[in-house]
Amino acid sequence: MSPRRVLVTGVSRPLGADVARALAADPRVETVIGVDTVPPGDDLGRTRFVRADIRNPLIAKVIGTAAIDTVLHLNLITSPVGAGGRAAMKETNVIGTMQLLAACQKSPTVSRLVVRSTTAVYGSSPRDPALFTEDMEPRALARGGYGKDAVEVEGYVRGFSRRRPDIAVTVLRFANILGPRVDSPLARYFELPVVPTVLGFDPRLQLLHASDALAVLLRAADGQHAGTFNVAGDGILLLSQAVRRAGRAPVPVPFPAVSSLSRLARRLRVVDFPADQIGFLAHGRAVDTARLREVFGYSPRYSTAATFESFVRERGLRPTIDPELVGRVERGLLDLLARRRLVGAS
Repeated sequence: MSPRRVLVTGVSRPLGADVARALAADPRVETVIGVDTVPPGDDLGRTRFVRADIRNPLIAKVIGTAAIDTVLHLNLITSPVGAGGRAAMKETNVIGTMQLLAACQKSPTVSRLVVRSTTAVYGSSPRDPALFTEDMEPRALARGGYGKDAVEVEGYVRGFSRRRPDIAVTVLRFANILGPRVDSPLARYFELPVVPTVLGFDPRLQLLHASDALAVLLRAADGQHAGTFNVAGDGILLLSQAVRRAGRAPVPVPFPAVSSLSRLARRLRVVDFPADQIGFLAHGRAVDTARLREVFGYSPRYSTAATFESFVRERGLRPTIDPELVGRVERGLLDLLARRRLVGAS
């Protein structure tokens, strides 16, 4: 059955606002309630905004009073920037999810729950398979940040599903989302005039266009697509390819120094690329999306390459240094490293 009374968390962020606005424009939907701790800057149509913190048990009153039947939980924070620090980010992601699930568990009207998650639950390691399927376990667990929070969130969601098997639960593991209004660590990373990379590594990237993320969420809200699904554009990009297409200048940095460089950039407010994502810059990640197409019934309109091309065009990125010069410098550094290894071995 189509949703009639919907609750959307995280409506002060672009994706949550887009989802709420699209649902409010659907004449089949009677009520849309958008929840967040700060008012949204966007026009949400006929969505009714409720200023509430999902960490507070009072969220149960919001669900009960409106007789909500569909909950879209999108209020998972990907970076501590703007969240009040790492502790506040974890509280919102994990404690907030626990409170929301408790409210849904008590509700006699909720019949569908959609949870935004991330492919970061698979971690990044040199032992990773070519493609992660939804049934695979990570080879290296995330030790902190958004990935670790998402692992905990999914654990609580699985427990909720066992307690309320009558509620259709959909978990969507999104790859890194890029779009015209997306403000994420990866988007800010590619906007740097010079982009630090891990010396000797060229990780695989898989991306998702913001319009495809919106379409998947709306489809999940409108159907009985229970289960866990990887969501990403077709194909991959190597980091070196992405850096060149963005017209950026790569700066290879030895792996042990990357974390220190990340902390320095954060202190200088140049960019905040979470330390827990450093492994991603070395090893990358790719997931299998066959289940998304065959079971969920959706094929992303944008491939990974098309998503990145759209991002470069929409952000107006221009080359900062001659790409041919960058390539020659990069090859020279790799050759120098190779010669030093040969000398050391002899």
